[in-house]
Amino acid sequence: MLKSLHRWGIWAALLLAAGSAAAVGPGGVRKQAEMSMQLSGQIDIAPDGSVEAVRLDQQDRLTGELARFVHASVMAWAFEPVVRDGRPVAARSPLMLRLVGKRLEDGNTQVTIRSAGFETYDPESRASVTASKMPPPTYPRSMYEVGAQGDVYLILRVGRDGRVEDLYVEQVNMTVVASESQMRKFRQVLGSNAMAAARRWEFRVPVEGEEADQPHWNVRVPVRYAIVDAGRSLPDEYGVWRAYIPGPRERAPWISDEDWENGSDALADGGVYMAGRGSGPKLLTPLEG
Repeated sequence: MLKSLHRWGIWAALLLAAGSAAAVGPGGVRKQAEMSMQLSGQIDIAPDGSVEAVRLDQQDRLTGELARFVHASVMAWAFEPVVRDGRPVAARSPLMLRLVGKRLEDGNTQVTIRSAGFETYDPESRASVTASKMPPPTYPRSMYEVGAQGDVYLILRVGRDGRVEDLYVEQVNMTVVASESQMRKFRQVLGSNAMAAARRWEFRVPVEGEEADQPHWNVRVPVRYAIVDAGRSLPDEYGVWRAYIPGPRERAPWISDEDWENGSDALADGGVYMAGRGSGPKLLTPLEG
C-alpha cells in the first residue's frame, strides 16, 4: 500500500474531464470515485515459486516512488511452483496489473494493487480460446447523447462449436457522475448492449494442450465504450491515472470459486482471456505481499 502519492486536485481534474455530467453529479456518487492505472511487464518465477525479477514496460513513464512500490510488492509474491515433466522449473510470465487510488480523509491518496493477470492475448494460439468473429457493439444512442462512457467486463461460456452458450456482466465501471438511479441505468444499458453483441460472437476453441478436451471454456472479454473524435484513436493511457465510478461486481451463477477470484479488471482491452484454467501461474500470496 502506497500513500501520499497524489493530491485530490488530480482527481477533480480527471472527473471533470470525464464528461459534463460530472459538474452536476451528486456528491454521494462522486465520493465513490477511484483512479486506476493499468501496467504491464514480465516476471521471472523461480522453481520454488518465489519471484526472481520484475520488469515493467515503459517504466520511464512512472514516478520513481510508484515504480518502487510496484517492484517491492511483486517481489514479495509467491506462486505455486510451475511443474514440467513432474519437476518444478523456472518460468517467465507476462504481468498485467491494475493499480487503484482512493482518496483519504486527510486529502492524500492511498494506492493499492487491485488485481493482477498473468497472460496476454495471443490471437494465433491453438491452446486457448481466440476470436473468430467479434464485431464490436454499436454505441447506444441514448448513452452517446449524454456522454455516458465506461468499461463493461463480460464473462462468457464458450461451447465446443465456438459459440456463446451463456454470458454474464461481471462489472460496469463508468467515467461520468450522475445520480445513483442514473448510474444504475447507464450500467444496465451498456451491459445489455455489450451482451447483445457478445451473443453473436464466434470463437476458435483449443485444439491442442491441456484445454483441448474440455466440454466448454470460460473466457473474459473487457469492452470499452469511449467517445472519440472521428478519425482519431483512443489516447495512449499507459502509466496514466484514469478516474471512474466503480460498479458492483457480480458473479455469474455457473462460475467456480477459482474463476471468480481471478477478476477481469486487470485485463487489457481488445483481448480474449481464459478464466481459471489456463490463466497462467497461480499466485499464493496477497497482491501486496
